Amino acid sequence: MFIGILYLFLTFIICFILVHVIKLAYIGLLSTRKKPQPAQPKEEKPQPPPKPEPVYYIVEKKRSKKTSYSEPKEIKFKKN
Repeated sequence: MFIGILYLFLTFIICFILVHVIKLAYIGLLSTRKKPQPAQPKEEKPQPPPKPEPVYYIVEKKRSKKTSYSEPKEIKFKKN
């Protein structure tokens, strides 16, 4: 009776190991077939220059008896 349990246990262990070895071999074959190809330099199209950010000016109102104006102040908004 004990010899039958021993054979059953050994058969289970051998089949368990065999199944996992076959699975690992299959995964290994798939990974060797799918080697990444070396990166080829792509032909880059010349990109147009980026559009300049809009600039807003503050202009002083005309003052009485003064004919000259100061230079406009430049305001740049930062993008977050």
